[in-house]
Amino acid sequence: MKERGNTSLAEKLQTPARRIFWTEWRGRSITYVSVWIVILILLSLLWFITSKGLQPFLNGEITLSQFFSTNWSPQDNKFGSLYIMLGSFMVTIGATLISAPLGISAAIFMTEIAPKWGKKVLQPATEILVGIPSVVYGFIGLTLLVPFIGKLIGGIGFGLLSGILVLSIMILPTIISISVDAIEAVPQKYREGSYALGATRWQTIWKIVLKTALPGLMTAVVLGMARAFGEALAVQMVIGNVPNAPFHFFISIHTLTSMITQNMGNTVPGETFNQILWSMALVLLLMTLVFILVIRLITRRRDVS
Repeated sequence: MKERGNTSLAEKLQTPARRIFWTEWRGRSITYVSVWIVILILLSLLWFITSKGLQPFLNGEITLSQFFSTNWSPQDNKFGSLYIMLGSFMVTIGATLISAPLGISAAIFMTEIAPKWGKKVLQPATEILVGIPSVVYGFIGLTLLVPFIGKLIGGIGFGLLSGILVLSIMILPTIISISVDAIEAVPQKYREGSYALGATRWQTIWKIVLKTALPGLMTAVVLGMARAFGEALAVQMVIGNVPNAPFHFFISIHTLTSMITQNMGNTVPGETFNQILWSMALVLLLMTLVFILVIRLITRRRDVS
C-alpha cells in the first residue's frame, strides 16, 4: 500500500513538471519559427528589390551617371532621376523643419505645462490623427490647400509647398507621440533637483528635461523623416507630378514614391522604364535602411550615456 501511495505521489509530482516542460517547449518552438519566418520574409524582400533595382545597370541599359543625371525623358530612353530624388529630399526636409519644432513644443506642453485634463484631451486627439489614412490627408490637401495656394500666388497650387504642408501635418502626430514618451522617461528627481537649486520651470525644461530627452527627441524626428520620405499617395495628390527641379515652392515636382505609384501600373514588366522604377524602389529601400541605422546609433548613444 505504501508503494502504491508513493507511486501515485511521484506521478502527481511529475505530471505538472511534464506539462510545464511541454508548454515551454511549445512556446519556444512557436517563437523561433515566427522569428525565422520574419527573417526569411525580410531577406526575400531585400533580395528581390535589390536584384530588380540593379538589373538595368547589370544589363548595360543605363549607367549610374545617366541614372543620377537630370535628363528625364522616358520616350527618348533617358532616365535621369536626380531631380526626382531631390524632390523626395526637399519635401521630407521641408516637412520636418515645420513638424519637428511644433511636435516637440506640443509634447513639452502636454507633459510639463498642461494640467492633467489637458493631456487627456490632447493625447487622444493625437492618436486620432495617427489613424487617419494618408489618402484622406491628400484629399483634404487637394480640395482645400491646393486651391488656396493657387489663389494666393496666382497659379494652379500644385507644387513643393503643398507637398511640404500636407506631409508636415501627417508626420506631426508621430513626432508628438514619441517625443511625449521621451520626455516622460526623464526621471522626476532631475526636475526636483533643478527646482531645489532655484531654477524656474522654463529653465528646468530647457536645461534639464530637453537635454536629457534629446536622444529620444532625435529619434522622433528621424522616424518622422522616414515616414515623410516613404509617403506616396498623399504627396502624389498635391505636388503636380512633373519632374522639374525642386528649387521653387510653387512649381510642380515629382518624388520617388509618386513616380513609382503613378507609372508602375502603366509600364510593361521587363522594359527599361519598369526596371528604372525598381531602381527607384531600391533607392527608397537604402534610404530606409539609413534612417534605421541613424535611429540605432541614437539609441545606442542614449543607452551608453
